[in-house]
Amino acid sequence: MRSMTQDTDSYVKYRRFARFKRWGVPVIALAAVVALALLQYFCPLQNLLLAYAFPELRAGEMRVHFLDIGQGDCTVAEFPDGEILVVDGGGDSRRSRDMLTRYIKGIAPSSITLLLTHADGDHFGGMAHIIQTFGAKKLYLPVIGSDVPEYKRLLDCAASAGCETETLSRYGAIRFFGGAYAVCISPYSVGEENENESSAVLWMSCSGVNFLLGGDISASRERLLLAEYGADETIFDSGDLSVRLEETDILKVSHHGSGSSSSLEWLSLLGMQTAIVSCGRGNAYSHPAGGALERIKAASPACKIYRTDELGCVLVNIANGKYTVLTDYLE
Repeated sequence: MRSMTQDTDSYVKYRRFARFKRWGVPVIALAAVVALALLQYFCPLQNLLLAYAFPELRAGEMRVHFLDIGQGDCTVAEFPDGEILVVDGGGDSRRSRDMLTRYIKGIAPSSITLLLTHADGDHFGGMAHIIQTFGAKKLYLPVIGSDVPEYKRLLDCAASAGCETETLSRYGAIRFFGGAYAVCISPYSVGEENENESSAVLWMSCSGVNFLLGGDISASRERLLLAEYGADETIFDSGDLSVRLEETDILKVSHHGSGSSSSLEWLSLLGMQTAIVSCGRGNAYSHPAGGALERIKAASPACKIYRTDELGCVLVNIANGKYTVLTDYLE
């Protein structure tokens, strides 16, 4: 038979357990949450992400990276002095932010310049994250902003970080180490109303290799630029920086390969040998459109098409006026 003392001990233990279950477990859980919050504050979780490892950048080389950022855009130009130009920053998803963090960590730039082609969330979503995590010396803004809170947060973030801002329109130019440069050939500085059509279209020349980054413009804007260029091939030149569209080597295809972009006339003028399409796997827009891909091939049969939804990140390595394209290179 159990003694009264044993029963009393059991009852005391039960009461202690009941009190612990009622108060102790919530307190421990709260302490864990507070500890995680403090860890995130003093050592943000993105700081724990491992950097990607890239092939070594040799003396005089430049690289242009087209990130697999999902249904969005992010292009990173890397120059021999360690500076990088980040054109668009993808969306604000956790996957996108982690990709940016690991990628920029892997490059380990000496300074960062940001350029936003237009104020769509799939282009500016990750830029505040870049500024907060790595800092940036300058942010080039589109001619049409946005009223959404996320865009205002980007502007506030830039201001708080002391990041200089400048609106970019036609003839705006950025010079980089080694004679590389980028020239904005569209849009105009005033009179723009459509967000996509007012995307910054960039001609970028890197050590003799020429890129055209098409933003989200449609065939309508392509034909307008084509008509202007046909009337005067120097119309997009910025001072001593020349823009010769027919010398395009690599095309960043407009609007993720949308069917409403990539007109045959435009593509035929460019005559590119490489085309990069940035789009997300299984995206809801069916990008890239079959018609756009067919027009690229019709305009330039030898053109090789690289899609981030199929191949992941795409790296263009430039040296001595020539380039190579790499995929499946991240470690």
